[in-house]
Amino acid sequence: MGLRLNALLQGRLRVMALTSSPIRTQALRAMGITPLVGDLDQPATLQRLSGIATRVVHLAPPPGQGWRDPRTLALVRVLMRRTPPLSLVYGSTSGVYGNCQGDWIDETRRLHPETPRATRRVDAEAHIRWFGRASGLRTAILRIPGIYAPDRDGGTPRARLLKAVPVLRVQDDVYTNHIHADDLARACQLALWRGAAQRAYNVNDATSLKMGDYFDAVADLYGLPRPPRISLAQAQQQLSPMLLSFMQESRRMQNVRMQRELRLQLRYPDVVTGLQARP
Repeated sequence: MGLRLNALLQGRLRVMALTSSPIRTQALRAMGITPLVGDLDQPATLQRLSGIATRVVHLAPPPGQGWRDPRTLALVRVLMRRTPPLSLVYGSTSGVYGNCQGDWIDETRRLHPETPRATRRVDAEAHIRWFGRASGLRTAILRIPGIYAPDRDGGTPRARLLKAVPVLRVQDDVYTNHIHADDLARACQLALWRGAAQRAYNVNDATSLKMGDYFDAVADLYGLPRPPRISLAQAQQQLSPMLLSFMQESRRMQNVRMQRELRLQLRYPDVVTGLQARP
């Protein structure tokens, strides 16, 4: 996703990227990106970020443990030390809504995280909102569902289909939401300039499919066997906690605010169109 965003921004402004790996600096320079070496887990290494960036896209996930996101807190603290950026866009997750029982939801839905992973994202969103209020600048929060792209490593369910990983039977199945990586990159770009102050945006396409139907559609598209169907009780015994967590949350996200305020016109309005597109 970072490379896709860089491709959109190149030629318009200088693009810089924070990396914790000095080894990556040469590769970043080869792509026309100015590397800044620093580690969100070591706040003292972030001093160079202060006052240097005019617009910031923050896509780093929280740590894998705990209930808080110290990485986002470290970032906003250093951005406050000198002239803050004109805008800050944070890539959150649709998991902050929790299980909505298949309801259609918009950004006014009360947050109800049901996993530690989602709770850390809610904490990150709180830091972003604090930064916006304290600085008086625009901060946009993008609530992102499942990201896919045929040319992205792991960007399609093909590997999972080849392993015949089961999905839920119809009566237990859940609604899922999707966004093509290219459309997400464009949403990040537009939010930098068009995002309203302290505003959250659902960033998803118009697909309205249950998880099993999605995997069936992909299997048919790739000429692979459809995955086996099992009950929720069987899934709780057979599948990993991570995979199971996605099978226990059902929601259908509305993206009206994204279309009206960011004025994003999706290139891939549904997953079938996106998966059929050539890389």
